Amino acid sequence: MTTPAKPQSPAGRLSATPQADLPLRRHHRLAILLLCGLAACASPGPDPAGGFRYTPPSAPPAAPAPEGASGFTPKPGWEAQHFMVAAANPLATDAGYQVLKAGGSAVDAAIAVQMVLGLVEPQSSGIGGGAFLMHWDGKRVQAFDGRETAPAAATPELFLRDGKPLPFLEAVIGGRSVGTPGALRMLEMAHREHGRLPWKDLFAPAIRLAEEGFLISPRLATMLAAPEAKTLRNDPDMAAYFFNADGSPKAAGTRLKNPELAKVLRDIATRGSAAFYEGNIARDIVARVRKHPTNPGLLSEADLAGYAPKQREPLCTEYRVYRLCGMPPPSSGALAIAQMLAILEHTDIVKHPPVQADFGLEPSPQAAHLFSEAGRLAYADRNRYVADPDFVPLPGASPASLLNPAYIKGRASLIGERSMGVARPGTPAGATLALADDRSPELPSTSHISVVDAQGRAVAMTTTIENGFGAQIMVRGFLLNNQLTDFSFLPAENGTPIANRVQPNKRPRSSMAPTLVFMRNSGALSMSVGSPGGSAIINYVGKTLVGTLDWGLDAQQAISLPNFGSRNGPTELEQGRASTALVDGLKARGHDVRVIVQTSGLQAIQRSAPEGKVMWFGGADPRREGVVMGD
Repeated sequence: MTTPAKPQSPAGRLSATPQADLPLRRHHRLAILLLCGLAACASPGPDPAGGFRYTPPSAPPAAPAPEGASGFTPKPGWEAQHFMVAAANPLATDAGYQVLKAGGSAVDAAIAVQMVLGLVEPQSSGIGGGAFLMHWDGKRVQAFDGRETAPAAATPELFLRDGKPLPFLEAVIGGRSVGTPGALRMLEMAHREHGRLPWKDLFAPAIRLAEEGFLISPRLATMLAAPEAKTLRNDPDMAAYFFNADGSPKAAGTRLKNPELAKVLRDIATRGSAAFYEGNIARDIVARVRKHPTNPGLLSEADLAGYAPKQREPLCTEYRVYRLCGMPPPSSGALAIAQMLAILEHTDIVKHPPVQADFGLEPSPQAAHLFSEAGRLAYADRNRYVADPDFVPLPGASPASLLNPAYIKGRASLIGERSMGVARPGTPAGATLALADDRSPELPSTSHISVVDAQGRAVAMTTTIENGFGAQIMVRGFLLNNQLTDFSFLPAENGTPIANRVQPNKRPRSSMAPTLVFMRNSGALSMSVGSPGGSAIINYVGKTLVGTLDWGLDAQQAISLPNFGSRNGPTELEQGRASTALVDGLKARGHDVRVIVQTSGLQAIQRSAPEGKVMWFGGADPRREGVVMGD
């Protein structure tokens, strides 16, 4: 059984900040304790319907930022011998754990986790959205692309009115922003190849919870109580589901049932993804999108019926003694992280490990400087060149040009003792298209799942509906994505096209970065990691990789480090977790410092024993409700 105890640190690892000595109990009990760190709890105990008993908070939670803060609860890390699953909600993690315990594969567990996440964490992901999945079967890495697509009727002017971009929230809320969901068909594709348990069995935990009810978690309650959530009441189904008759948000600890979603999941479990993409469910989705009262969209039944997931060539790069594999475009995550790490190999960041602050470890000013400058350079290239490669090829028609050693060396040479402020994109070989920079926003309502099964197969999957509660349209108990707002609202700038412009059947660019890490020499799996966070995902995952691979931190220590970095603008530090010394040190190096809420949702599983001895160590983000379970 998973135990909340750190593995013995190898020589040279930094010591973690002392944390509460949590007793070794069943993992359900630990999950309750971690949830209670986000809200006032009393008399916790197992609930027969699959939830946890606790007293709701006595006062309304503070208003969060989008997918905002709901507290920082230190977590100990978990260890297990044979298999492990990490997810953003204890009920979802437990669903994956039960599948693994029954002999299921990593893909099986990821499917069970996703179905429960769509129920208990509906603001972040679900069957109405999309996902990227990285898989390791012990011999090869595969990249499964379940990203949403633009409707066939979409045009580059989708988000323009009188030639000007729509206000962002006006574009988000309603049918206009809904892309063709891809998660289910992608998961079915992966299951056909790597599933070990029957497809229908993987839906049982979510169906049971939807029928019998689950307790609203403190994080979901926090988001429902936020001022930004007032627009959810405009959708009659969401108003009835998430709010009381008097219009007040349902509180943490309220039992929530979703019989409509249970019926949908039963149908999908029996008939496969066709039950979702064709027939009554598809007709209902299209009707809600096209008949939205204020912002109708273009999605059609033909778009749903014709959706096709893709297997893409994984983007694998080398960093020091490691090999990292991630999702290629249309995600910019793996490419930007690979550029950052390649640039950092030309610096001495490894010699600047974290330092002690009042709240724990934080990056040194020099490390934060180097990391932020590398980020500026990578984000500059990302905003110029990366889009759906089926529509806009990368320079040289592959990631190789942007990762060419000579090109990277030239980019790294731009890092000096003072911040460059805003980096300009480079000119890699093969950059023949004239493209303008994309400034489209990318919102952080996303979730990440990491799994390693008993046979050593591994999954890193990042899944999303884009904005908090997506397009704010509920259909049969699930929410629809607003993924089309990941496209550039402007199709061109000064007559020069933007790579990430809207085009029919195109996938919007993403920053999701599900990552698998291997030892270069032996090929052994070292880690599965990823995070939600919109465009900041690149910095969140990059921070965790530098923390583990360069500074010798374990996964939990690296996840718990304060978030920091630059998206080619100000240097961003995590609110409440940045010392005066760090702020002043960066300002002295010429940085425009902004201290902001940075609610990552990192999950990671890493090998914690020498090769040949199976032992896993998992970490979950203390900024959210995630836990790790395994045996």
